[in-house]
Amino acid sequence: MSRGRRAGVLLPVFSLPGDWGIGCLSRDAERFVAQLAEAGQSIWQMLPIGPTGYGDSPYQSFSTFAGNPNFIDLDDLVDQGLLAKGELLELHWGDDPTRVDYGAVSTARDRALRLAHSRLGRLDDEPDYQRFVVDQADWLEGYALFMTIKSGQELREWTQWPDELRHREPQALGRVRDLDAAEFEYQRWLQWQFHRQWQRLRAFMRDAGVQVLGDLPIYVAMDSADAWANPELFDLDDDLRPRELAGVPPDGFSPGGQLWGNPLYDWPAHKATGFAWWIRRLSRQFELFDTLRLDHFRGLESYYAVPYGDPDARDGLWRPGPGLDFFDRISAALGRLPMVAEDLGFLTDAVRVLRETANLPGMQVIQFAFDGREHSDYWPHNFVRDTVVYTGTHDNPPLQQWWVTLSAADRERARTYLNSWWTPPDQVHWDFIIAALTSIADTCIVPMPDYLGLGAEGRINTPSTNSGNWSWRMHADAFTPALVKRMARLAYLTQRSDS
Repeated sequence: MSRGRRAGVLLPVFSLPGDWGIGCLSRDAERFVAQLAEAGQSIWQMLPIGPTGYGDSPYQSFSTFAGNPNFIDLDDLVDQGLLAKGELLELHWGDDPTRVDYGAVSTARDRALRLAHSRLGRLDDEPDYQRFVVDQADWLEGYALFMTIKSGQELREWTQWPDELRHREPQALGRVRDLDAAEFEYQRWLQWQFHRQWQRLRAFMRDAGVQVLGDLPIYVAMDSADAWANPELFDLDDDLRPRELAGVPPDGFSPGGQLWGNPLYDWPAHKATGFAWWIRRLSRQFELFDTLRLDHFRGLESYYAVPYGDPDARDGLWRPGPGLDFFDRISAALGRLPMVAEDLGFLTDAVRVLRETANLPGMQVIQFAFDGREHSDYWPHNFVRDTVVYTGTHDNPPLQQWWVTLSAADRERARTYLNSWWTPPDQVHWDFIIAALTSIADTCIVPMPDYLGLGAEGRINTPSTNSGNWSWRMHADAFTPALVKRMARLAYLTQRSDS
């Protein structure tokens, strides 16, 4: 993240308005970028953009390298002559334009995308496609094969595939390539379409002066091409089952801790290769994004390991992570790392030293300042310049929802601190937004639901729950000219915009 005062907005791609059931890389995305620029915002922060599976979580992706086919702009395929708009209108996309119905979207998009692919000419005659296949071969071939097998295995997790496919026996993989060549080519074509449209959006953002801040989960999903294609880099036994899983220990919010279910890295194996897989992973991410938020940064100093098969995370143990050697090797290969460390939660001095030594800005969340403590590092007067302040993250409730759940003591403390005794309840979110914008923090990010003053209906994710998440969509007319003007004025007054 560049030094200097800046402002931005957090909005997942799936939360964009538009037709066809889910936000995507469409003209609505370009319209949002133009509105951000007019509002004095120079950063669009997204959630991970990889293909999602069970639970629809962007933090449990089939690949850390691939793009989500759900984000392909179908209107662009209409413009290419591969689909007719009437064909899209005949499909069911869900009943509520403000929520993603993933079941309906998955069914409809699969039908539409396969129909478009069936109408292609010879891809051998498409030079841009051929360049993409060659340039991205180090991950694309494995991902396309993974998805081809998954399609043939009724979408079962790879740990439930026949042994010869789980263990990647060459003859078995060769048979898949021969017998399912059309599916393999379809999976590669999907990624090319995503790539084309992503490059188009990135060019539009550069012209508008808006950078994209991506989000990189520290762990990959167990059911991913990453774990399947590189089992030697993960803590798996001879039968490719995890010995331990990722999570966090019990705390005041989760008495049983959180058992995430991700496979843990075999860090000695990574170190032996000079962290080559991580270098490829980050190199790919920096092709996609200007800056990265590194989720669960503390796991690089030490990580929590839960025995496989445990029902919760109570009996896990802390184990040492790769530490500074990781950042030294990565920096030597890639140069300066434009990253933000997600250093929230329980931190040790060792974690703080690692972040500072790696020269990465950390995060502050305004909501955390009013959690029952009289004094907190999250009070704005305790911030430093080289940090990123949020009113809340994708895991927090929107400010309006959060405000009504505060205890009387916390609400009194917040009103006193912000001098907001006379603020009408439906406008109180602005007091927290202004506190973030006027803070000394170089970068300020506000989730779009907070700017819109939404309550529970605008929540993006509720941790440790399995339904209703990752589905909020912004109404097409919500980002009004009046809101754009107010945001622009605040960005200018707080010296986060030049005009």
